[in-house]
Order: sequence, then C-alpha cells, then structure tokens
Amino acid sequence: MIYYKTGSTSHELSASDLKKGLFEAFKKMGKRKKVLAIPPDYTRLPSRAGELTEMTWQYYGDALTDVLPALGTHTPMTAHQISHMFGSLPATLIREHDWRNDVVTVGEVPAAFVEKVSEGAVSFPWPAQVNKLLLEGKFDLILSLGQVVPHEVVGMANYNKNIFVGTGGVEGINKSHFIGAAYGMERMMGHADTPVRRVFNYASDNFTQDLPIIYVQTVVGLDKTDGKIKTRGLFIGDDMEVFDLAAKLALQVNFEMLEKPLKKVVVYLDPTEFKSTWLGNKSIYRTRMALADGGELIILAPALVEFGEDKEIDRLIRKYGYFGTPATLKACDDHEELRNNLSAAAHLIHGSSEGRFNITYCPGSEPKNLSEAEIESVGFNYANLEQMEKTYNHEKLKDGFNTMPNGEEVFYISNPALGLWAYRERFKY
Repeated sequence: MIYYKTGSTSHELSASDLKKGLFEAFKKMGKRKKVLAIPPDYTRLPSRAGELTEMTWQYYGDALTDVLPALGTHTPMTAHQISHMFGSLPATLIREHDWRNDVVTVGEVPAAFVEKVSEGAVSFPWPAQVNKLLLEGKFDLILSLGQVVPHEVVGMANYNKNIFVGTGGVEGINKSHFIGAAYGMERMMGHADTPVRRVFNYASDNFTQDLPIIYVQTVVGLDKTDGKIKTRGLFIGDDMEVFDLAAKLALQVNFEMLEKPLKKVVVYLDPTEFKSTWLGNKSIYRTRMALADGGELIILAPALVEFGEDKEIDRLIRKYGYFGTPATLKACDDHEELRNNLSAAAHLIHGSSEGRFNITYCPGSEPKNLSEAEIESVGFNYANLEQMEKTYNHEKLKDGFNTMPNGEEVFYISNPALGLWAYRERFKY
C-alpha cells in the first residue's frame, strides 16, 4: 500500500514538505503504541533520513522507543554524528547494531532459488538475518527510512536491503555481497530488479511478512545548475510498489549517461563522510562504467585512515588487496578466512579496475592517514594530496566536465555516493 508519494526531477522538497508528507502518511496508518525507526547511519547523511527520524520522534513522542541505525558492517555512530544527523532526537533512543552478535536468522532462501536468479553464478542458500530487536521488541510499527540511489551490491539501494543488510548478520551480509559480485556489478548497478533484490524479496515475502514494516524513502541528487543537493522525491509505503516508484525517479535523478568514455575522473571524498576505502571506493564503483580503457581515476581523500571499518575486514583487505576478480576468487579457493568473509571478497572485486584503468588514491598527510606504502600494497597508485590539489583543486572544479589551464579535460565528481555514471556502450540495459 502507498501511504504517500510525491516527486519529479524538478521537485525541491523542503523540511516542511517532508514533514507534511510524513505526518500525512502517519495519520493514514492510524494510532501506534510502540515504534522502531531504522534510519541509515552517518555514511548516508545526505539522504534526509536523519531529519525524517527526528520528525518521527516529534510525531510519536514516547511511542518511538528505539532508533536502530542500519550500520551493517559500518562503525557505530559517534555522539557528534548522532547529534548532527538526528538533531533534537534524544540520544538515549539510539541502539547500536552488532552484525556479529545481535542477529537472528528468520529463514533461509533455498540454494536452488539463489542459483536460478543469479544465473548459476552461485548456488548456496542465503540466510535471512535481522537484528533481534525487530522480533523481540513487539513493535506495532517498524519504520525503515533511507534513500533510493544506484548501488553496487544490490543495483538500487534501500527498501528491504535496509533490513537484511543494514540490520543483518555476518553470513547474510557476506553472502548477499558475494552474489552481486559473482553475478557482475556492472550488470546490476542502476537496476531495481537484480538477483540480490530477488533474494531479499523472497525473504520479505516468506520470513518477515508479519513484521509491521513501512518504508520511508527519499530520492536526493545534486543539482548541477547551482551545485546544491536537493531532495526530489518522498515515497512511503509497505511493499515493492513504493520502491519501484522511488527507483524510477532515482534513475532519472542520480544516473548520468555520457556520450563518450572519460579519460580522467577526479573524485573528492568529503572528510566528514569518507574515512575508509570501504566507503571511498564508491569512487570506483560508481564511475567504472564511465572510465575509458587506460583512463585514470584520481581520488582526493583527505580523511582516509583505514581500508575497512570493521577490523577483521580491514585486515583482509590489507592481506589480499584489490587485484581483480581472478586473483580474489583464487584467494577464496585457497584461504578459508576469505571464504568465511565473502563481503570482504566481494569488496575486493568491486574495488579493482580489473586492470582496465588506473586508480590513484591521495590521502591526507597527517600521521593517522594511510601511507604511500599502505596504499600501494593493496594495488592502488599513490599521490600526495597537497601536490595533486595544486592541479585539481576541488574548491575550483565544478561537477561534470572541466577544462584545465593546460587544455586537459577532467570530469569532476564532488560526492560519488549521490550518483552513477556510465557511457552508452558500457551500460547494461
């Protein structure tokens, strides 16, 4: 059922617009006694989900008893991040999701189904896992809030991914990531109907159908005319229809089809959001279908201090590196520790250019930042951030094509999390 929908490529939804739509939907749902909100974490700050969660508290008051950020494998939010993202929401409502210990398995998607939807890429069963709070909390409303945007693991982010990955467990997250990597990231990005989404939908239809989950989904994009991030849509409902509506608009807002491959792309990673290659590699995921063979991706990463936000995943990235699909699959065959951490293996595949284009990371020069030796040890090129900024100053570049003083053409992206870029011959329809 759709409780509220509005949006187009020209919409500019203000905070009051969001509140009006959200409250209208809540009124249609009827009175609720105990509410759980599941927003994204700080890595999805532009989603407006933080504001929507605060508005949910303003509406329900004491009936909103728990807020469980959908951390997945990410680091728990700091007090500053909680305050910045959720405003006046009481910090005492925040619950930390522990993907290794806080989950229950609610069912298992059969191996035959996984094999069928992945076209034989994998043939293992998939455990549907969620944080135990969803089952034990006896809620009469579970609000899943977030942004629909192109995504490397599932095709388009959000909807039930927010539940099964955001509040999921080790095996479920690992295997879902690997399904997408084995099937082929470039075959999925920008598509709402993918093998991973079908697996999640099977789980929703068969294992969590009795949970009172309502999806509150935004579509947010960068307006190239003024360089500002604008909210283009708000869609609230309880089934696949609400996701499809948001996904269709997100493809218009967040996807840029290019007429030619790009020889040089410069991406800036905001230091408040990107501190790891686990997140920063969105620079690679989202541009790989746009980059020319032999092209160069330069990633300006002033706050880069680690590879993985999870300590074990960080160790595995350091050990096995971003050396392409064949090398990663062989490492999985040869090493049990990587087979037992398939989300790390999938990430290593996602983060490689497969030798097709060059990737240069430019961390800051603080002692805590990743060093030249560390960057090069995992398969990336290294460059000094300060030196690179003298040529490619992120404060002077505009999103899209730029012509440098020496005549060089550069394509600049100020936030890779907000979009997907491809040229026509490479995008898979």
